[in-house]
Amino acid sequence: MNKGFQATGLFVTTATVLLASNITLAADSDYAKAAQELAQKAMIVDTHIDAPYRIKMHWEDLSGKTQKGEFDWVQAREGGLDIPFLVVYTPPDTEDKGTSFQVANTLFDHIEALVGRAPEKFALARNATEAEQAFKEGKVGLAIGMENGSPIEGKLENVAYFKNRGASYISLSHGKANHLSDSSYDEERRWNGLSDFGREVIVEMNRVGIMVDLSHLSDDAAWEALEISKVPVIASHSSARHFTPDFERNLSDDMIKAVAEKGGVVQINFGSSFIKQEATQWYDDMGEAREAWMAEHGIAKDDPKRWGFGTTYREEHPFPYADLDDLVAHFKHVIDLVGVEHVGFGSDFDGVGDSLPEGMQGVADYPNLVERLLALGLSEEDVAGIMGGNLLRVWKAADAYAAKAAAAP
Repeated sequence: MNKGFQATGLFVTTATVLLASNITLAADSDYAKAAQELAQKAMIVDTHIDAPYRIKMHWEDLSGKTQKGEFDWVQAREGGLDIPFLVVYTPPDTEDKGTSFQVANTLFDHIEALVGRAPEKFALARNATEAEQAFKEGKVGLAIGMENGSPIEGKLENVAYFKNRGASYISLSHGKANHLSDSSYDEERRWNGLSDFGREVIVEMNRVGIMVDLSHLSDDAAWEALEISKVPVIASHSSARHFTPDFERNLSDDMIKAVAEKGGVVQINFGSSFIKQEATQWYDDMGEAREAWMAEHGIAKDDPKRWGFGTTYREEHPFPYADLDDLVAHFKHVIDLVGVEHVGFGSDFDGVGDSLPEGMQGVADYPNLVERLLALGLSEEDVAGIMGGNLLRVWKAADAYAAKAAAAP
């Protein structure tokens, strides 16, 4: 399937050039049909898919139809996904173990091997130009994001190393503070934002063309990153804190405005706990109940038995799944706040467990979301921007800054 196009525009006009053909929506148009057509003709970019760690734990060949999981080539073609950012996720405890660099390289190897096994289906997309080329050739272009900067391991030269391996964005922390940054999930605020070395890393990321990702950072760290970066930033898989007031992992309205003012983009996370307060609270309540259960039964934090508690708890306390209306509300909120040019897809497929909204169970379901966005009254050009053009604009800006830096005497 060739979804080819000629991309030349920047900023808002990028959305227009991503359309392979114009789709005119009459007042009484069938949004579902239009969404299917748009999903197959315009570039879809999703900045956060955790398939590499999934196949590290339970290997399947992603070049065919897999039995489990939310991403593979068959589902990607069905849903119109063109540029998935496959995530090199490094668990927080690898920093203490000294294995971050090794784990990250293993996942890069998995991604490269996937292209090697099926070069007719996949291509590496290590920059925006390669992403556009994969799109022209009708291949799924595998971009790479790093979730957790721990693999840098205190060596500034590793930023360029991971760029050369294909990393196009890095989120400096994950579930715990590390040697670069504090985490939104961690009560310990080791640095009260970024470490001195973390600040150096952001400057180096700009220099080599790696996008700065605010997702997972504490608020203080995110504000520092916004101030330091010379190019637009992204939040690769975060939603609007407006709907989840005490959930620092999502972005506040002020932060969304700051991202937009810098020319960046907020890539909405599809997980229910990111988009619906009741689901966020359910996880908080389950966590407290599990801690009490572990204390009562003398179960250590590293005991695998602790993970079985969630299954029992879910049976007794049904999970409050979000729906597509809840998800679309986040897109509308960002659009109303800062404009349609600053929002996109950051699903977190294969990374949020059994918490996805009905109708968004995997990469085959993008047309369902596109349909709802069209039904808001947005033009096809605007929706194409949300689908991929907005992110591509930021990616090009990072590439251009790096090219200029490399050419400087």
